[in-house]
Amino acid sequence: MGFADQRFDVNLSILFTELPLLERPAAAAAAGFTAVELWWPWVDSPTPGRSRLDALHRAIEDAGVHLTGLNFYAGRLPGPDRGALSVPGEESERFRANIDVAAGFAHSLGCTALNALYGNRVDGVDPAEQDALALENLVLAARAADRIGAMLLIEALNAPESPRYPLVSAPAAVDVVDRVNAATGLGNARFLMDLYHLARNGEDLPAVIDRYAGRTGHVQIADSPGRGAPGTGSLPLEDLLDRLRKAGYDGWVGLEYKTGDRPGTEAFDWLPR
Repeated sequence: MGFADQRFDVNLSILFTELPLLERPAAAAAAGFTAVELWWPWVDSPTPGRSRLDALHRAIEDAGVHLTGLNFYAGRLPGPDRGALSVPGEESERFRANIDVAAGFAHSLGCTALNALYGNRVDGVDPAEQDALALENLVLAARAADRIGAMLLIEALNAPESPRYPLVSAPAAVDVVDRVNAATGLGNARFLMDLYHLARNGEDLPAVIDRYAGRTGHVQIADSPGRGAPGTGSLPLEDLLDRLRKAGYDGWVGLEYKTGDRPGTEAFDWLPR
């Protein structure tokens, strides 16, 4: 096994960003990829106009690539925000307004994985209040995902880069997965295993894989340190992905790394062709 045996998709929110959004699906296809994923593309609006949605839909369809994953609205990402669904007030309301829009867009392209970032802790708000709000909103999101035959993904980030984000370990994220599934009875909440974030948290990655591969709905990778392409850091990513396959994970692996000054078209030298 090895990199050549994996199913890789490209996250167009972090790769090919030197191009306008609508040109990135075709760039991914030209680089040899058949699948892409996205953070919520419109940080200014959880409910963009039909013309913006249709334009991105056409760009993905015309490129001939498959949309494997889409984030719900998560605030300013990239930026200081790390999600919206647990943030009381306007941000939580914006997340709720986005649920059916994101699910509808995902469904129109056959996407079956929707990622819901939890949201930072907020000064002056009891964490228990934020957790209750998060569960309420995640239940709504899980039900919307279920209506289109999709998974709801819950992701752990890393504490050094996201110190106010409460889910900074695999067990913490999987605990939320369990609470959502218990509340809905649907069983469609799954763990998003981002090996870069887990590595930055100092977790034992082989142990995480062995324990949670069966609970994992999607995998994302970047090397660490630096969040660069495989081979730019010290993570044994090829071995870790082989371990995931042997543990039963057969889904997509999202490429979610930074390229520095290099354009996206030059960011895949490590990948066997």
